[in-house]
Amino acid sequence: MSGRSSDTPLAEIERITLGHYNDNALSFWQGTKDHDVSQNYRKLLGQFPPEQQLDILDFGCGPGRDLRYFKSLGHRPVGLDGSRAFAEMAEANSGCPVLHQSFLNLDLPPAAFDGIFANASLFHVPSEQLPRVLRELHRALRAGGILFTSNPRGNAEGWSGQRYGHYMEFEASERFLEAAGFQVIDHYYRPDGAPRAEQPWLAIVSRKKH
Repeated sequence: MSGRSSDTPLAEIERITLGHYNDNALSFWQGTKDHDVSQNYRKLLGQFPPEQQLDILDFGCGPGRDLRYFKSLGHRPVGLDGSRAFAEMAEANSGCPVLHQSFLNLDLPPAAFDGIFANASLFHVPSEQLPRVLRELHRALRAGGILFTSNPRGNAEGWSGQRYGHYMEFEASERFLEAAGFQVIDHYYRPDGAPRAEQPWLAIVSRKKH
């Protein structure tokens, strides 16, 4: 992994990373549509009364797998992705509205969502931009709203092939979240039941504090 955000302009980071997803959209869909993320679904939805119909923002919705699931339960999910190919696929696959917005240029309505599901997406935000992006997600949540994040963990930032990533362990992630006005209420590692060394994913459940 090489090249930190200080070495590459933000617009270039975004262009190359989104270009990778646009160019590989169909193979990404084929490779991820059957992934079992039911534990992540339960962790987000379990923070709400089971009968509550939720407004959920699927942040980095990709081709629409999770949108389709949330909609099947009677919720009102809205997707968001910076990849035009993903946004179009997600709308077609789920029938849900999808916002074509890059993570670094968000335009979200205030207090519009009960929960935000950011599964394998926020790690693409460079560290220098993450505080601002988290504040914008905080603003988009209603009082007491839930932010679910799941990201590959580590202590590095830079390029992995054509994708830029910012990898953090729990303590660093918690500092960013608390500074943005969230309270961490749960975290765990995936895949469930594996030794820690074989759990590359860190999932965090946070509540909007104020």
